[in-house]
Amino acid sequence: MDPRSDQDGPGDFSDEERQRYSRHFLLPEVGPAGQAKLRRARVLCVGAGGLGSPLALYLSAAGVGTLGLVDFDRVDTTNLHRQLLYGTNDVGRLKLEAARQRIESMNPHVTVVPHATRLTAANALGILRDYDVVADGTDNFRARYLVNDASVILGKPNVYASVYRFEGQVSVFWAGHGPCYRCLYPDPPEPGLVPSCAEGGVLGVLPGLVGLIQATEVLKLLLEIGEPLIGRLLLVDALDMRFRELKLRKNPDCRRCGVEADTQLRDETDDLCALSPDSSEAVPTITAAELMRRLALAEPPLLVDVREPHEVAKGMLPNALALPLGSLERRLEVLPRSGEIVFYCKSGMRSARATERLLTEGFPNVRNLTGGMDHWIRSGGAVVPGSRATPEDGSKPE
Repeated sequence: MDPRSDQDGPGDFSDEERQRYSRHFLLPEVGPAGQAKLRRARVLCVGAGGLGSPLALYLSAAGVGTLGLVDFDRVDTTNLHRQLLYGTNDVGRLKLEAARQRIESMNPHVTVVPHATRLTAANALGILRDYDVVADGTDNFRARYLVNDASVILGKPNVYASVYRFEGQVSVFWAGHGPCYRCLYPDPPEPGLVPSCAEGGVLGVLPGLVGLIQATEVLKLLLEIGEPLIGRLLLVDALDMRFRELKLRKNPDCRRCGVEADTQLRDETDDLCALSPDSSEAVPTITAAELMRRLALAEPPLLVDVREPHEVAKGMLPNALALPLGSLERRLEVLPRSGEIVFYCKSGMRSARATERLLTEGFPNVRNLTGGMDHWIRSGGAVVPGSRATPEDGSKPE
């Protein structure tokens, strides 16, 4: 049955569905009529990671008829402590494949629409247009601003959440009813100012806690009940288990939803987060085995570790140069343009962005270590205490 069919009313549930959603039917605020609304609803989850996992699981369990998922990544071992859509056997699989299988096994009445792509200014409007509510589960500023801007242009409610270390944020940005994300944060932060979860870590249960609040806001919007977090930013501190609320006001001068709003959609390109997140597959790579052979040559490649200092302190590749991704942009002059450069990080994602950046700057021979330091260690590569710091006098390493 088409989840948006006009014939899909409160009396059209099968006996199995009535039993499945019986606790919803008991709620006067939901009941059969509200459950029919959920079955007709179309929700887009942008990101199928830490926040996307509880979103997808609980929205599907609640009976949201059509669930769109935007993601391009594969399941990594580092995902498993917080991304409960996936299990150990899913490592290496495309997230969308594993997520679809899990959701359909949990609730066969849900239609999963996979969007196996990176969200861009070219495709965002086309993808978001077919959905009633957008749930932002992204983990980088480029995508976050893009989701906001496309939602404003289309008039869609954007249920936003983010997590970092032990803290989270949740709000509902709906330009027709209150502020948008740019009213709160007009522009992305300076490069390196805000580390990612891959750099700073995140408590495994935190995305579940915050993602459940996010899913609750989605359901309230679909059911048209309660008071959504429009004009309110909920702050979650898991260490102290405190919840605080900030009042948000619409900015009349907001360049996206203000009086003189920009109606053109474009990608943010003013920070390293804007580099293609799927660039690990698009840049020149080198395996750990090949790198070991090349390091034994008379003129070995220069190794550059783009992890954060606290990560480097736990160990690094022999003779590597420590140059955090956030400081790469302003330290390009310390890297030689002749000779081979190999970037690495923990899993290969941040180093892929560094590799892509140098390629755009005209460096002729740069590569990304496939799988990062994790792959290096699994392949038997040596690790030494860190760190060899970047030269502060601006000189190039020999």
